[in-house]
Amino acid sequence: MKSSIGIKIAAVAAFAALAGCTDLKPLQADIDSLKTQVGALSSDLAAHKADRADANAAAAASTAAGAASSKADSAQNTANQALTAAQSAQTGVNDLNEKIDRMFKRSVSK
Repeated sequence: MKSSIGIKIAAVAAFAALAGCTDLKPLQADIDSLKTQVGALSSDLAAHKADRADANAAAAASTAAGAASSKADSAQNTANQALTAAQSAQTGVNDLNEKIDRMFKRSVSK
């Protein structure tokens, strides 16, 4: 008798388990939907990472451009100083040439 009750309980459990299996179709649709959503989110995440990488590259380029601009300003200042020194030297050379010309004019006129 105990074995027939055990068999009946096992049969009811098997029937309940098999009856639950018929509900897998809606769950499969939900699983497919979730897989689609995960795929879309993965694509969005990859795009976000690419955008972040682009933003980081743009920030690095901006920093490099700022450094280049600073170096260009420094080079311009150095060039301006060199121009001022060259103009001063040219003025000195012109004054010296004028003095030499006056000296030769005096010696020629004597």
